[in-house]
Amino acid sequence: MSLTLTPAARDILQSWLTHLRGVRGRAEATLTAYAADLGEFLAFQAGHLGGAPGPAALRALTTRDMRAWMSDQRGRGVGARSLARRLSAVKAFYTWWSDRDGFDATAILSMRAPKHTRRLPRPLTETGARDMIDGLAMQDERDWVQARDIAVVTLLYGCGLRISEALGLRADLLPLPDVLRITGKGGKEREVPVLPAAQAACARYARLCPHDLAPGTPLFRAIRGGALGPRAVARVMEQTRMQLGLPSTATPHAMRHSFATHLLDAGGDLRAIQELLGHASLSTTQAYTAVDTARLMDVYRAAHPKA
Repeated sequence: MSLTLTPAARDILQSWLTHLRGVRGRAEATLTAYAADLGEFLAFQAGHLGGAPGPAALRALTTRDMRAWMSDQRGRGVGARSLARRLSAVKAFYTWWSDRDGFDATAILSMRAPKHTRRLPRPLTETGARDMIDGLAMQDERDWVQARDIAVVTLLYGCGLRISEALGLRADLLPLPDVLRITGKGGKEREVPVLPAAQAACARYARLCPHDLAPGTPLFRAIRGGALGPRAVARVMEQTRMQLGLPSTATPHAMRHSFATHLLDAGGDLRAIQELLGHASLSTTQAYTAVDTARLMDVYRAAHPKA
């Protein structure tokens, strides 16, 4: 990135990333993605403008410059979804910078992302979710590995955890409490009830695990004792779904979708499900549950004081 920016412009970019890390509490993975997207954008502008741009050149970018970048991206085979994400990073940077330094960034902020078809999640049926958990016991001859895989996937389906959240649990939590305090994306905390089935699955795994589950160590362990990784969970679920004839969408993340959808189907409140999932936006929860407009209207009529 240093080749595509003057030192002054690079300092501004670093100040933005520092702001996101310190003030906004963004995760390192998010910062890395933002830096990569901005780096790609600025590399294009360096070639487009004929040299590493400084602050004055970056403030003077026009809609024509932005369209040239977007056209170049599409010509390189960047999909609409990826381009929308990159444009979002550029806009986030310019929003912060223009507010800080007081200049007009309308040319950048007015750019519209290309339309893309939103891929709705595909939850499993209730029977499919149960079959998935039961089928995990067939994938390894070692009792403790079976118990481990069942415990992890039960947490995904029974508590709506992300795979990273489940694998991030520490052994200190044993035996699992009735409520887990989970730190999710962006450092946002939420409380998640733990079903007795999930408590029992984790307790059985802990009894059988040959590794020392000492306080401060990962709860879920790989064969050699290190922290269990998400790829191992995805792989055992892939084996199970192939044996059971479940769709290819039966992934770890699908269990979280299934948790939300089945709660809603059973009459759960959409706002409560939003809190359980840790979503900032209700529209995200709507997508997770594959809920249709008619169901939203039912929730609206039941909850609105003037309905």
